[in-house]
Amino acid sequence: MAQTETLITVVRLPSAKDLPLPSYETDGAAGLDLLAALDPGSDITIEPGARAMVPTGLKMAIPVGFEVQVRPRSGLAVKHGVSVLNAPGTIDSDYRGEVKVILINHGTAPFVVRRGDRIAQMVVASVVRVLWEEAGSLTETTRGAGGFGSTGGAVAPSRASA
Repeated sequence: MAQTETLITVVRLPSAKDLPLPSYETDGAAGLDLLAALDPGSDITIEPGARAMVPTGLKMAIPVGFEVQVRPRSGLAVKHGVSVLNAPGTIDSDYRGEVKVILINHGTAPFVVRRGDRIAQMVVASVVRVLWEEAGSLTETTRGAGGFGSTGGAVAPSRASA
């Protein structure tokens, strides 16, 4: 299946002038890494339980009908307990300011963000706009109004013989 491409115009701010633009690390990657555009020597230390806004030095013109989702990097999460606080963060098509990432340290040790560190990933996604149709009732389903945990617990192990 062929991949589709969407053109996004980007402005690189002076703080990111020597940093590479976000890129896909592999052919099958859905996300592009966002880098910290900190001034040299002005690291940010995020203490356990604290959060920080980290600039990327990028502004984007996201086409109408798309959004950019800012998501955690799995390596930061598993190795350091660092995540994106409002994951996924949404950048709307009409936003023109600098992209910044809110990182939170769920780990047990301080985490230092340095210039050029890969801090998050961005995924470009299509947006579907809805129209509301108000009604007095909804169609029935097997699940009905069953909420959290209503579809069961653990899946039974397979009984197939080897």
